[in-house]
Amino acid sequence: MSATTPTLPAASRIRVVGDVHGDARGFAAASATAAATGRFVVQLGDLTDHGPDSPGALTEMLDLLEAGRGLFLLGNHDLKLARALAGRQVRRDAPLAATLAALDPALAARAAAAIARAPAWLITGPYFFVHAAFDPAMLHEAPPAAPIAGGAVPPLLARALYGQPTGRTQPDGYPERSLRWVERIPSGLTVYCGHDCRSRDGRPYIRRNEAGGVAVFLDTGAGKGGHLSWIDL
Repeated sequence: MSATTPTLPAASRIRVVGDVHGDARGFAAASATAAATGRFVVQLGDLTDHGPDSPGALTEMLDLLEAGRGLFLLGNHDLKLARALAGRQVRRDAPLAATLAALDPALAARAAAAIARAPAWLITGPYFFVHAAFDPAMLHEAPPAAPIAGGAVPPLLARALYGQPTGRTQPDGYPERSLRWVERIPSGLTVYCGHDCRSRDGRPYIRRNEAGGVAVFLDTGAGKGGHLSWIDL
């Protein structure tokens, strides 16, 4: 079963926003200036956890959705939150536990419904949006529905949500992820993604391949001691 893939408003100007992770203040600023300049917000997933105000970040995004002024892609933290809200067994680490404790029932219900509808990837013209990593098959397949009820995550969706693992573990205990997928971006396509904070100078990290494909990593550490980044297209 595939999720319903939303489309961007015709001839829309776009603001692409990286991982928010509870940085509601930064996200509100990004949303307000996007509205002031007539831009539609495409947020790359991971709205909650780590930062000071996950409920505020969710509310900001849900209000954008309901006003038709933005959408968000499914991130691994979003899926984990939806599964927890559905009563499924997930690893309830400290960031998720804090998010769950802060949500009131009404906001939790709104968030669960929106996450269930969120696409895992989206393409418009020369721009491709995904949370973690690209695969050429995504150009020909619609994103599947989020497996909120549990069960295995399909391989293509796993690439979109978690990236490309190397099989090794980093010192922080999380899987090490490879950027080999960048080499498979076709010429003329720019992939905007988050998930991995690859930035070394506080600005989005840009990587190009020999064919002319480009990956732009917008996670610059919001909610984790860094700041929120966005790019206007």
